Amino acid sequence: MEIRAIGCEPLQLKRMHIKDSHTLKVYLETGGYKALRKALEMSPEAVIEEVKKSALRGRGGAGFPTGIKWGFVPRSSPKPKYIVCNADESEPGTFKDRYLLERDPHAVIEGMLIAAYALGAKTGYIYFRGEYRYLIEIMDKALEEARAANYLGENILGSDFSCEIYTHTGAGAYICGEETALLSSLEGYRGHPRMKPPFPAVEGLYGCPTVVNNVETLTAVPQIIEMGGEEWRNLGTEKSGGTKLWSVSGHVKKPGVYELPMGYRDMEKFIMEDCGGMLRPDKKLKAVIPGGSSVYIMNADQIIGKGVTMDYEGLVAAGSAVGSGGFIVMDETVDIMESTKNLTEFYKHESCGWCTPCREGTDWLVKIFNRIAEGRGRPEDAQLLLDICDNIEGKSFCPLGDAAAWPIQSAIKRFPEDFKKWLFKNVNKDEIVANVYAE
Repeated sequence: MEIRAIGCEPLQLKRMHIKDSHTLKVYLETGGYKALRKALEMSPEAVIEEVKKSALRGRGGAGFPTGIKWGFVPRSSPKPKYIVCNADESEPGTFKDRYLLERDPHAVIEGMLIAAYALGAKTGYIYFRGEYRYLIEIMDKALEEARAANYLGENILGSDFSCEIYTHTGAGAYICGEETALLSSLEGYRGHPRMKPPFPAVEGLYGCPTVVNNVETLTAVPQIIEMGGEEWRNLGTEKSGGTKLWSVSGHVKKPGVYELPMGYRDMEKFIMEDCGGMLRPDKKLKAVIPGGSSVYIMNADQIIGKGVTMDYEGLVAAGSAVGSGGFIVMDETVDIMESTKNLTEFYKHESCGWCTPCREGTDWLVKIFNRIAEGRGRPEDAQLLLDICDNIEGKSFCPLGDAAAWPIQSAIKRFPEDFKKWLFKNVNKDEIVANVYAE
């Protein structure tokens, strides 16, 4: 498992290979909590302004500008404010946050404290996915260390700022990665998403102003305050600042967690050189899901020789998205129909059942995929799948519906042969042409 930076000095990963990196002692020895001290000498508004200058975008999948999100919190509200760390890392192919929580927990704490100071929050929560329960012990110990050293609690570092942070675990529901479902779960209810507006920044946890940020997003905040927003942004691009972690898995020789500057060029080089190339040299690259299973799958023709830049704008232009950075590489042995079926079963299982398009639509998608896999596929099933996706996309209560639709839509369009061999098994291919496959 590789854990290293490519094309930049390690920032997010700089402590990953240091013994006892999870301890306060090592964190302080490597510059930890300096940013918090600096932030406490600034005004809350100045801290938010630095984050805006940095062009930091949410690393959980949506990519919304973090500084703007913080700016939505009403400063004049009489209600208490909350900062929540989303550690419900459930996106297939994504595992970067696990390493940050396990090996650099104080970076998460420091990022949350700076955010809390900027927002005027006195309480923070770290919401762990159920399967990450073992990481809570590490985080609780880090919180104890921080509290004992006055980095947490009352009058932090002799200032007027006081803040407490608590850990909380979910039960392993993918839907709780959606921020409003997470807040419902944190309040003790079923993890169902909420109608927006009102947005959490105005009415979130317990009906109070709340900011929910991903683990990686928060660990970037101390770097921004220490370096300055503009300098940090210049590590990446004008619209996508800083560096980004990518969780690399699949058919490459060197899977792992990689830190790249935003705008890294290009994706083909990243796969074939930085990640060691294809796992089996006699097999060719067939597909890449660059941002976790929720984004459009890309075929080799969209990557090889195209100079695809690995940032929000570059991947959208190339036909996909950064998402959560779950970078899944597939060689020519993979049947895309079967892999898409597997993802569809995941989304059906993880649908919370709150709204009809997602609850019923994912169930029907799985039924059709099962029939196809049993050898009873029909040429018209490709269009049927797309029609169902059209009735889910943009019509479900939260983005899970879109996440279920996009892999299917892109897979059918970009890997027609993998579907045709299943759908035309019992049909004379010379007599029927599936127009749905035309780009």
